[in-house]
Amino acid sequence: MKIATIGILAVLLSASAAHADQCVDAKSAKNGFTLEMPGIRSEFRPVAGGMVSVANKYGSQSPQTQYLFAGLIEVFRDSNTGRLAMIPFSDLRKLFPLKVGAKSTIEFVELSPKDPPKSVKTLTLVVKGKETFRLGDCKYGVLAVSETFKNGAGDTLDTYTALYAPDLQAALARRYDDGTSSESVNGYQTIRPLAN
Repeated sequence: MKIATIGILAVLLSASAAHADQCVDAKSAKNGFTLEMPGIRSEFRPVAGGMVSVANKYGSQSPQTQYLFAGLIEVFRDSNTGRLAMIPFSDLRKLFPLKVGAKSTIEFVELSPKDPPKSVKTLTLVVKGKETFRLGDCKYGVLAVSETFKNGAGDTLDTYTALYAPDLQAALARRYDDGTSSESVNGYQTIRPLAN
């Protein structure tokens, strides 16, 4: 009985170690990785200039490609429904690395092939604190980054808290209605390294 128990324990420990090897860290993130949640699979690949290329595949919609500066700030989006570029008027490199307590407002215009920009928009980032976020058996240190988008008239277009993992250069989840009874989290559930 003792040998059988030791054998089962050895199998469980080796399976657990093999699964832990699938957790992506800062070093392996440079080779790319996949984040998934029901209906969405996103492939993250670092590219030149501090950009991260994200290929989103949706269960029922056409695929979408995004380019995110440092994996957080969207600067370009392309899909069957159209193209959109967000051109910032400031140097995004000066915002990183993010630090708790930092606040920045970025002015930008949105450009698309069909519509000229109607106004300058703003994105305000506030780094509220540090948290831990789990993707399956993998645990990541994240920064809670409040993102608020406003139009030229100052009306809020969107607001949420991104749970941003600096080691991965990726937002692992978005939290809406932060700190209220309506708070909800929409986040990825699994992570895997990209097959080479």
